[in-house]
Amino acid sequence: MKIYYHLPGLFEFYNLYYVFLPLFKEHREYFYDWCDIGSIYGAPGDCLWGGGRVGFADCPAEKAADLMKEYNISARLTFSNSLLQEQHLLDKKCNRLCEIFENNLSVRNGVIIYSDILREYIKKNYPSFYFVSSTTKVIRDFSKFEEELYSDKYSYVVPDFRLNKEFDKLEKLPIEIRGKVEFLCNECCWFDCYDRKQCYENVSRKNLGEKCEDHICVSPTAGRGYRFSDAMKNPGFIGLKDIQNRYATMGFSHFKIEGRGLGSAVILEFLLYYMVRPEYQLIVREEIYLDSMLDLF
Repeated sequence: MKIYYHLPGLFEFYNLYYVFLPLFKEHREYFYDWCDIGSIYGAPGDCLWGGGRVGFADCPAEKAADLMKEYNISARLTFSNSLLQEQHLLDKKCNRLCEIFENNLSVRNGVIIYSDILREYIKKNYPSFYFVSSTTKVIRDFSKFEEELYSDKYSYVVPDFRLNKEFDKLEKLPIEIRGKVEFLCNECCWFDCYDRKQCYENVSRKNLGEKCEDHICVSPTAGRGYRFSDAMKNPGFIGLKDIQNRYATMGFSHFKIEGRGLGSAVILEFLLYYMVRPEYQLIVREEIYLDSMLDLF
């Protein structure tokens, strides 16, 4: 069964993917033959419709779009701002992004979305996009998650990571619906966090240009920042063997890797862990580290 990874940093890590994608295309022997890239997602800096993270990337949209076209990879615009109003729909920059990414020759591009207002607007004005229900909705109630899955509004639904191991309920989903589930694999957020939705709303306010205080993370280990080694200990973590031995056998094939707010070196470690055969990981790491155009730190 083919597994599809949805990778972070369409704009944020353009330079990394510019080096990584040729390796993926030309040296498939380095990579597990059962995995592929389902999409690369992200948003540029100063993106009004953006959510999840405050954008910082300055990569021109045309360059990001051209790279995805070259490798026939679906690009996803992260438009998951939860606080959008009608007046925000006419933002020129975001509409221009839609114009650039609406068509991608052989594959469809998508939009990761929260707002119903924005979804209807994009559906009407840029009908070629497909939609992904954002994990920023923090859907923890499994019945509400099922409602999203059965809705024809979305091609994929990313549940809150705390539903990742609800196997007794996941096993009851019809086989044809399981293809719409996209699990968030490597979340490092505190599993018992009660403030996750407010955290995302704070990001939405900042992307709208509102002056507001930084959100104070309630995690007891917030001071450590993101560490992949910590994420691996999270009860919601989905590791490589989990994907191969549990999820794939159940008919789940879509997995999202988070990390838009991290550095290229950390993203590379995700790519190595989830996609590259162990005997080739050093080769891939060296090929990327030694590329003169890429500053990983």
